[in-house]
Amino acid sequence: MLFRKTSHLIGLDIGSRVLKASEIVETKSGRRLQHFGMLDIAYGAIEEEVIKDADEIAASIRKLFNENSFKTQNVAVSIGGHSVIVKKISVQTMTEEQLQESINSEAEQYIPFDISEVNLDYQILGEAENNPDQMNVLLVAAKKEVVDSYVNLIQMAGLNPCVIDIDAFALQNIFELNYALEDENVALIDIGASKTSLNILKGNSSVFMRDVELGCGLINGKIVSLINCSYEEAEQLKYSDQPDRISPDDVKEIISSVIDDWCNEIRHALDFFYSAYPDDDQIKRIMLSGGGAHIKEFRELLAVETSSEVEIINPFKNIQIDKKSFDISYLEQIAPQAAISMGLSIRKIDDK
Repeated sequence: MLFRKTSHLIGLDIGSRVLKASEIVETKSGRRLQHFGMLDIAYGAIEEEVIKDADEIAASIRKLFNENSFKTQNVAVSIGGHSVIVKKISVQTMTEEQLQESINSEAEQYIPFDISEVNLDYQILGEAENNPDQMNVLLVAAKKEVVDSYVNLIQMAGLNPCVIDIDAFALQNIFELNYALEDENVALIDIGASKTSLNILKGNSSVFMRDVELGCGLINGKIVSLINCSYEEAEQLKYSDQPDRISPDDVKEIISSVIDDWCNEIRHALDFFYSAYPDDDQIKRIMLSGGGAHIKEFRELLAVETSSEVEIINPFKNIQIDKKSFDISYLEQIAPQAAISMGLSIRKIDDK
């Protein structure tokens, strides 16, 4: 979904709790990190992918860009959640021109929204595995009202929205840039503040995607319910070594119950994948991103529940970083939260 042609983009990840922005420049010796920044936004400004307070978020975006010396105004952003549908479908083999003319009628069979209410995009993947007369197509549908709200938000911040991507695709792009691809199934899982995104890859192809409305915000919500504090206070208590208004045991119990929910939902999604693709191999590798990736207990439980190797993604792995310009220890600390913005920052305008 492309809006304005440009050759240099800032990757802007607009999360429900934190803004992340990345700028990567290409040099003769490879890609180099030019700028990076993060900024918290107010609770309730974005809820379930819906922008509730555009003025507040636009002001925060301007602050983020000013404080981190971003000069480029052209940005790539991404959306996800229930407003986005991604499906691999099979259609009769045809030219791209023919598919473009018929994509609306093809999409109506798979999209649970009125076709007039969505923006459609697609990519031809190649011949269908079991039928040489058909081809596989990756179909993407995003609600127009959601896309329009993000375009308007970026414009309110004084920036140019050039690319509207999908969260899972941005994560896939940065994974492929930094890690060797083999003919194996890899699950990319992003645990954000309000949702969890799952993208299963076979080689460099996405074969299964799902978003679940579970995230790190559940931990804060349970703390708020228990001691009647603000969400901001709950965020501080969650990371405090010696919280003063709640016992460490209560915090630990809350975190354990939430990660149990995460693991259950992820396991159910993987079970659905295995039932849909019975001939595919077991998923041996899971790459985690987002704030939830920091929780050691979650990583350990997920490894046991899925019988997979669980690893935190490093989106800076193959990116040149000037140690005089950046605090390397800080980048290592926030690496999983930076993954989507980094994936957005390597987008090119002619990418499909």
